[in-house]
Formats: sequence, structure tokens, C-alpha cells
Amino acid sequence: MAPVKNKENAGMLRVKGAVKKPVSKAYSFGSDMKKIAEDDPRKIVHSIKVGLTIALVSLFYYFEPFFHYEGFGVSAMWAVLTVVVVFEFSVGATLGKSVNRGIATFLAGSLGVGAHKLVYLSGSDKLQPVVLGLSVFLIAAIATFMRFVPKLKARYDYGILIFILTFSLISVSGYRDDEVFDMAITRVTTILIGGAAAVLFNVVICPVWAGEDLHNLVATNIEKLGISLEGYGNQYFKKLDVNLEELDRTFLEEYKCIIHSKANEVNLVNLAKWEPRHGKFRYRHPWEQYLKIGDLVRDCAINIDALNSCLSSCIMTPEGKERIQEPCTKMSVECGCALKELALSMKTMIIYPTTDSHILKAKAASEKLRSIIRSGSLSEEAELRQLLPTTRVASLVLDLVTSSVEILDSVNQLAVLMKFKILASKPKRLGSKNRIPSGNIGEAHIAINVE
Repeated sequence: MAPVKNKENAGMLRVKGAVKKPVSKAYSFGSDMKKIAEDDPRKIVHSIKVGLTIALVSLFYYFEPFFHYEGFGVSAMWAVLTVVVVFEFSVGATLGKSVNRGIATFLAGSLGVGAHKLVYLSGSDKLQPVVLGLSVFLIAAIATFMRFVPKLKARYDYGILIFILTFSLISVSGYRDDEVFDMAITRVTTILIGGAAAVLFNVVICPVWAGEDLHNLVATNIEKLGISLEGYGNQYFKKLDVNLEELDRTFLEEYKCIIHSKANEVNLVNLAKWEPRHGKFRYRHPWEQYLKIGDLVRDCAINIDALNSCLSSCIMTPEGKERIQEPCTKMSVECGCALKELALSMKTMIIYPTTDSHILKAKAASEKLRSIIRSGSLSEEAELRQLLPTTRVASLVLDLVTSSVEILDSVNQLAVLMKFKILASKPKRLGSKNRIPSGNIGEAHIAINVE
């Protein structure tokens, strides 16, 4: 009896395991979906917009038998396909794909009709497939090579791809179809309808602007730098007997996600250039300035990463750390506060005068640290081998001040171009969304150079 019971128990366990595994995966999938929706509710709205647009465009196909009109027929499905392909998350991405697809389809259709006519002008049935194949080869080869041009690939790669596809389809299908011109017109019209519907719904219903996302991304990255620098000042340099491993590293490592953000910023800039004027983001907006700021922010993040590695691996003598403690603490805290206020300025598009005062205090502390290094007081308490870690840390903190000043100058240049407002007093609460706008920015670009 015992062996039979053991077999029954083993069988029940296998059944439970087989049921529990898919249930667990389904629960995990549901949790992931919920987290995505909670992190960015705009994605739910985007999904609804796509479904609504596809449903409305599909009416061209569904209602044709009911109203007995000669519509687009099966070609109406090209409008649905266009919506599926070009409807992206942001307005810039949708508009860019729609324009690319519309222009590429028109040009490819025109050339396809021309190739079709050229085939019949050849006069010989034997030469027709040769002329057609040669034209498809030349056009496809030239267009494919153009995709390797960096400037074309950045903004028009999708359009060139659609151009190759449409030209090939129309040219080849026209070889057996005398109504190639009507087919090309119908194809272009349905694609334009689908693209226009996608752009209209994306712009009218809760639009997501790539330009705003880029602006907020750069501001958030600056804020993360400020949080990390302020954390090093308050949590590490202020305490003589603390090790980096003993600290809460969540705020110290805020900068790490910034180091690899270049591709995302470049992509958002390319998408933002397609967008029409909205809010403070006008035509011919200085999008390239964001890339300049982003590069400086990444340089600063790399310096923080170097400082983090140095503090983790190098062992400073208590005497050396005590000598540089005060200026390093001051520089880290003041640069952190300056960058956090600078991020706040970008988010609210208001210049706060206290940002410059923080930088001036950091500059004064950097001069004090330089004087300590030049005076040779560090070498009084330690040998050269023990002195190197302290000097290395001091040098990295000085580089952080220089990077913070460069970021400030670049953001101030953007503030002048975007005409940020200027606030005459200190912000009441850092990070608050409620600000008191007052006055227009005049000479907001205040450059401070660190020797």
C-alpha cells in the first residue's frame, strides 16, 4: 500500500506543479503589465488611441457593401496597415513616419507608373521584363545605398525603405496589370488617409510630445547629478570615520543611468524636429543645445563615477581626509544644490538667482582646496605613497566643480534662447511644481569660469 500512496502523492505533486507554473507566469505577466501602466499612464491612452484610429479607418472597408458606393475596395486595407505602422507613441515619431511614408509612396508610385510606361514603349514583349528588371535593380540599389548616408538615415531611413518596397510592388504588379495608374493612385490615397488619421488622433487626443520628453529627460539627469553630489558631500565627506560601503548607495548612484543616455537623447532630438510648435517649443527650436547639455551632463556623471571608484578602492589617511574634508564637503554640497536648482529651472522654465550663488561658493571652496594642495600641507602628515589617494580625490572633486559650471553656462544659453522667466527671490520649496512666474528673462546668461 505504501508504494501505491507514494506514487499517488508524486502524481498529485506533478499535477500541482504543472498547474502552478503557468498560473505563476500569468500572475507575473499581469504584475509587469500593471507596473508599466502605473509607471507611465500615457501608454494606456496611447493604446486606446491606436485601437480607436484603426476602428474608424476600417470603416472604409466595412461600410462599402452597405452604402453601395465604389470605394477603395480591398485597397482600403492599406489605410489600416498605414495606421498600424506609423502610429507611434509620440507626435514627432508619428508625424515623421507619416510624412516619410506619404512622400515615399507618392514618389515610388510616380516612378512605378513611369517604369510601367517605359516597358510598353520598348515595343518588344521580350524586352519588357528586361527593362522592368533593370529599372527595379537600379532604383533599389541607389535607394539602398542612400540609407548609409548618416543625415538621411537619421530622419528618412523609413521613407527610403517604403520607397523601395512601393516602387518594387507597383512596378512588378504593373507588368501584368494594365490599370497600374489607377492602382498607384488608390494606393497613395489610402496611405495618405491612414497617415492623416494617425497624425490627427495623436495630436488631438492627449498628445505626447517628444520635445517635452527630451526637455524633462535632460532636466531629470541634471537633478540626478545634484542628488549624487549632495549625497557625497553630506554622507561621505562630512564624516571622517565612514566607509563608502556603509552608506546607502541608492542616492549615491543616481548618476549611473545617465552615462548611457546618449542614444535616447539623439533619438528624441530627431523626433522633436518633426513636431509642430507647441507651448514653449517653437519652430526652429534649439534642439541641438540639448545634445550639448547632455554631453556635459554625461561628462560630469563620468567624473562622479571616477570619484566613486576612487573612494571605493583608495584608502586615504585620516590626516589627509581631515585636511580636504571641509572644502570637498562644501564643493559637493554646493554643486549638488546648484544642479538641483538648475534642473528645477529647466522644468519650470524659470531662472533662480540662487543657482549662481551656490556655484560661487563652490568656486571659493575649490580655491581653498587648491591652496591646500599648493602649500604642501598634505605632505606634512604622510609619505608620498599615502598622499596620492587624497590628491586624486581632491583633483576629481575639482573637476566636478568645473563640470557643474559648464552645465550652468549651457543651460543659461538655452534659457536665453527659450526666453525663460527670471525670479527675483529664492524658490520657496525645491522640487515644488507651483512656482510664481515674474518678469521676463533679460540677461540670464551669467558665465562663471573656474581657473
